[in-house]
Order: sequence, then structure tokens, then C-alpha cells
Amino acid sequence: MELRFVKSESTFTDFEALESYLLKHGRPVAFYSDNHTVFRVPNPNEHMTGMTQFGRALAELNIEIICANSSQAKGRVERANRTLQDRLVKELRIAGISDMDDGNAFLEGFVERYNAKFAKAPAKPDNLHRALNIEPDRLAEVFCLRDKRYVTKDLTLKYDRKRIRLEVNDLTRGLVGKYVDIYEFADGRVQVRTKGVALPHSIFDPYQQRVTHVAITENKRLGAVLAHIKEEQEKVAPPPKVKPESARNGYKKTGRRPRGRPSKMEAYYERRRAERAAEDAN
Repeated sequence: MELRFVKSESTFTDFEALESYLLKHGRPVAFYSDNHTVFRVPNPNEHMTGMTQFGRALAELNIEIICANSSQAKGRVERANRTLQDRLVKELRIAGISDMDDGNAFLEGFVERYNAKFAKAPAKPDNLHRALNIEPDRLAEVFCLRDKRYVTKDLTLKYDRKRIRLEVNDLTRGLVGKYVDIYEFADGRVQVRTKGVALPHSIFDPYQQRVTHVAITENKRLGAVLAHIKEEQEKVAPPPKVKPESARNGYKKTGRRPRGRPSKMEAYYERRRAERAAEDAN
């Protein structure tokens, strides 16, 4: 079991947990997961590869991924989640832990105690983990987001609402009208590559990396995105209050609702009362 507290679950946080697991135990034959969109494409079509970024990374490491497709299989996953959402929360409260760093430091001892008390010996004790088929320092190139982008005539391409301009040289001149590879790393770095060669470039962000309401956001990153939006909104000074035209003209509210247009019946009785008043006066 690999546990950690994060601000919000995303592909990068899953990559981080996977890297920690691989360095400790090696490569398993397969991973067992739920049907979240981080692990599988819900509605693939002819324009999609049918593989997520997480699935692509596992394929490079020669690891299969099995998604729970039945209620019984789903129950095996949710039973562990129920333990973490109940027993772990209570132990954190007893230990007086209320922040993320202390919680992550607590998790290692929690897993050891939990396994010592509840673990059951497997039917086959053979360890099927394999050695890593890649150098540990190259795992960052596996655990990143990759995509392809088209290079226009002016040697520019678009990625994540940013415009990337390639430097002009003998290599980039031949890329006009072709696709290049985009590598986005967990630390925010973006690389443009062709056939494994990194290309010098500059990035222009017209939105200044501001999150807007039109951005398509993965639901597991929604918490972090909303927190960022709140921080950006708090930086903006509130607009000055503008008095309405009526207030500038000296109008003051009396608290009474003005009378609306009288109905035909009210107008009739009003007219009759005026006629009677005139007859009495005569």
C-alpha cells in the first residue's frame, strides 16, 4: 500500500505515488484500480489512443493496469478506502495531527502497524515484482504529460492556452507542417522535442497562467483550481461603490412601497365616490 496526503488527486500525484512504490518494491505485473478517468478513457473514439497518460507510463514500464468492472471487484477497492476514511482519521485525531506534512510522516508507521495486525499471508508467497527496466533518474521522462502539436509556418505551436515559438535553426526549419512532442513535467517545465532532441524555444502566455471559467479542468484537480481562483480574486481590489442616479438627485427611501396603477374596479369606485361628493355639495 502506498499512502500520501495531497491537496488534490491528479495524474502528477498518482505519478508521484507510483514512483515511490516502484523504487521500494520494483515493477509489479499489474496494478488494480477503479474506473477513474486518470486510469482509463471512458468513451474512446477513433481520434483517441484509448490510453491515458497514466496508462501510457505503465505501458512504457511494461506494467498492465486492470480496472474494476464488477461490483465484487469494486468492493475490494472500496473496503480499503473505508478503512482509510474511518480508522485512519481517528488515529490522526488521537495523535493530534492536523496538517499535511505531519500526516505524511505519520502514514509510514500507520501502514506498518496496520499490516502487522490485519495482513494475511498470500496463497503463493512468490514475489512477482521485477527490477526496474529504466534508470531511476529517467523516471521523470516517463512520469510526465506528453502530447503532440502542429508547427505552423512561423515556427509556433499552441499548448495549454500558451503559444510556443521555436528558435530558428537548421533543425526547426524542417519542422514546418509537422508534429512535435510536448513534455510537461511535474515541476511545471515544458520541453519541445522531435525524435528525442530537445528544441530551444520561448513561451508566451497571453493569459498569464490565469485560470478562467472556460478552462476545462479535470475533476480531481478541481479543488486546487478553485483555491487558485480564490487567491487570484482576493488579489483584485473590490470595485468602488457607485451611487445610483436617484440617490445623486437627493431621493431617499421611505421604506414604503409605492402604490401601483389602480385596477378598473378601484377606478370605478373612486369615480362614484367623487360623483356622490359632488351631489352632496350641491
